Amino acid sequence: MSIFAFGGMAMLNLVEAGVAVQAKLSHGTMKGYERSHPLMISKLPPWVWAGAWALAFVAGMVNVVGFLGFEHQAVTHLTGTTSMLAAAFASADPGAILHFTAIIGSFVGGAVASGFLIQDSTLQLGRRYGVALAFESVLLCATVPLLNRGNPFGMYLASGACGLQNAMVSTYSGTVIRTTHLSGMFTDLGIFLGHLLRGLRVDMRRLKLCFLIISGFLCGGVAGALAFRELAYSTLLIPGALTAVTSLSYGIFRMRKPRPGP
Repeated sequence: MSIFAFGGMAMLNLVEAGVAVQAKLSHGTMKGYERSHPLMISKLPPWVWAGAWALAFVAGMVNVVGFLGFEHQAVTHLTGTTSMLAAAFASADPGAILHFTAIIGSFVGGAVASGFLIQDSTLQLGRRYGVALAFESVLLCATVPLLNRGNPFGMYLASGACGLQNAMVSTYSGTVIRTTHLSGMFTDLGIFLGHLLRGLRVDMRRLKLCFLIISGFLCGGVAGALAFRELAYSTLLIPGALTAVTSLSYGIFRMRKPRPGP
């Protein structure tokens, strides 16, 4: 249970630390992404990295279960799924078209739910992050009995949970942190290494973030693969429990945090 508590508190600290960052950012107007992006990355304190790592760990576990289990299908990102949908259209396979469309629609639906619950891209204490995390936990836990029966709706629920998490993390930190896919992280990593080879200045904390999220996703995948050998689809109960603990921790934090005056 200690690993759940650690991950929960780490992700909770991501919210708390982001509040302080948002207060600092509100004193000045940021002119475009290139100016705001490095400031947000550089000013986030160390425990925020732990929160990002924990969320990437959750996504890594969920995705590896999709690959090892039902139809060997990724659910945390949609690039490959969209390509498979295109192939299904080319093959005129209505069953596959419906299946891949449902996976994509579920991911988008999760992101819609996150936007509906949290309502704004600006981080602010008091928004319904706990509700979003609880919803993700319910979706992940509900996938288990469905997948055990070979029901494809289990995969759709898992995809919805990933869409919800990805949109929720974007809401925490603008466009800085995405934890359910790594293409952007590897791209940034390559750009930064190229800058280093040219002798250009690189924000090392941004470089560290890339390595951290990649390592979190990788470790989650390793843990998920090992757990899948013994637990099969019940492996998804682990990230479900982690997000549930985080939701509860955030609710307690909100109740104990003094409310600002009018």
